[in-house]
Amino acid sequence: MHTNDPRPGFAHRMTKEEINECPMLRWEGPVHVIRTREELGPAVKALMKETILGFDTETRPAYHKGESYLPSLLQLAGEKEVYLFQLKPLGLPGPLRTILADPKIIKAGVALAYDLRELHKLAQFKPAGFVDLGGIAKKAEIKNHGLRGLAAVLLGFRIPKGAQTSNWARDVLTPTQIRYAATDAWVGRELYLKLRQHEED
Repeated sequence: MHTNDPRPGFAHRMTKEEINECPMLRWEGPVHVIRTREELGPAVKALMKETILGFDTETRPAYHKGESYLPSLLQLAGEKEVYLFQLKPLGLPGPLRTILADPKIIKAGVALAYDLRELHKLAQFKPAGFVDLGGIAKKAEIKNHGLRGLAAVLLGFRIPKGAQTSNWARDVLTPTQIRYAATDAWVGRELYLKLRQHEED
């Protein structure tokens, strides 16, 4: 489709240096951190009205052999607001599983198989409506398939990496963690819209 496209990311895989030349951008809109059952209801109600959600998870990093942790955070980004669900106090409650199993709500993200496998360790659900952006990018002959690479190729900006390996299991997330986690989910949604537009062109 775009074999002769000279742009970075199409003609060749966009390099780290090229990505670093892009301006940095993060989600600046409202973010809701949900950690109690009382907060869960209104959040799920708002998300059920959306048709496209950016999706991501964060897990506390493991530094020693044999050490592993359950997912700490589930991020869902709607059109105007991003919701971060702290899974340590919440688990993966029924209302959240309903969203993850709803085929009418698209959940867009990168490397979804891993995220979903990890979420299944918290509770069983039948995933539906998930779209792996890396797969669409491959079909569009884009050489970068990760979230950061795709943001640079398709949206022209880079996203911060600062909080990537921080402790996501902490009770109170730092403002940097909140912004970082919200940005990843928001970018998933933006990339889905961009790739869909790209398919139509």
